[in-house]
Amino acid sequence: MGLIECVPNFSEGRRKDVIDEIKRAAEIERGALVLDCHSDPDHNRMVLTIVGSSDAVKNAVLSASAKAIELIDLRTHIGEHPRIGVVDVVPFVPLGETLMEECVDLANKFAKEFSERFSIPVFLYGEAAKKEDRRKLANIRSGQFEALRNLIGIDRERDPDFGPNKIHPTAGATAVGARRVLIAYNVDLASNDLEIAKTIAKKIRQSGGGLPAVQALGLKLGKRGIVQVSTNLTDYTRTSIASVFDAISKYASESNVEIADSEIVGLVPRDALPTTEIDHLRLINFSSDKIIENRTAHLQK
Repeated sequence: MGLIECVPNFSEGRRKDVIDEIKRAAEIERGALVLDCHSDPDHNRMVLTIVGSSDAVKNAVLSASAKAIELIDLRTHIGEHPRIGVVDVVPFVPLGETLMEECVDLANKFAKEFSERFSIPVFLYGEAAKKEDRRKLANIRSGQFEALRNLIGIDRERDPDFGPNKIHPTAGATAVGARRVLIAYNVDLASNDLEIAKTIAKKIRQSGGGLPAVQALGLKLGKRGIVQVSTNLTDYTRTSIASVFDAISKYASESNVEIADSEIVGLVPRDALPTTEIDHLRLINFSSDKIIENRTAHLQK
């Protein structure tokens, strides 16, 4: 059986009852396995990791989306992480022998069904993008929900790929895509100086002349009174987790700031995280269950 992973991001990271209901809605679908649920109150965001056959994964994400749309109002949502919707981003990822083309096809099927069912505009990104400038998720999320609310239906460049040419009043819009494995990796600094985190993020991200295949933002974690360098590794074979950690450590040291800890959001491939590096990275909430092969071996047989 060809396996597909989906890592939907929802704009809720504070209300445990809502987080649990969204997770339960995904778990009901037969043939789809929810491997991980990560939430963060400062980002005000939750991330599910779902694996299974294409139809099962699609249906599980639709069920979770229905519950999220029912329970979340983006008009009152405040968090550090950029977002355009209650169901903010839905990426489909090929695992094992699954082809990227299968995920592109699934992204289109999901986007059509999702937009028709919920009357929410959908933008395709990554390998599923129909426009070159939408391959990058950041381009779609530019200005976030508040800007898109005022531009969609007026600026033709903001016309969605599926669904109505107007924002959903409470659920916003959604980005749906197909991509390779992406590692979401955050490094917390023992400082409350946001400018230091932003400066480090700018130095390490590819667009700032830093590390290849690395995206980064400096964020404030108000609940903990510290700041964070939040990164996405879009190709861990080009830049490893350890390389990101070491670069952040170097620039933090130059500002006389220490690393507090770091975390992986969701799951990672085994070859992305050699066991010799785990202690070095000061990872919190890490176990062997974070390795995707450990969780899916029985599904591949």
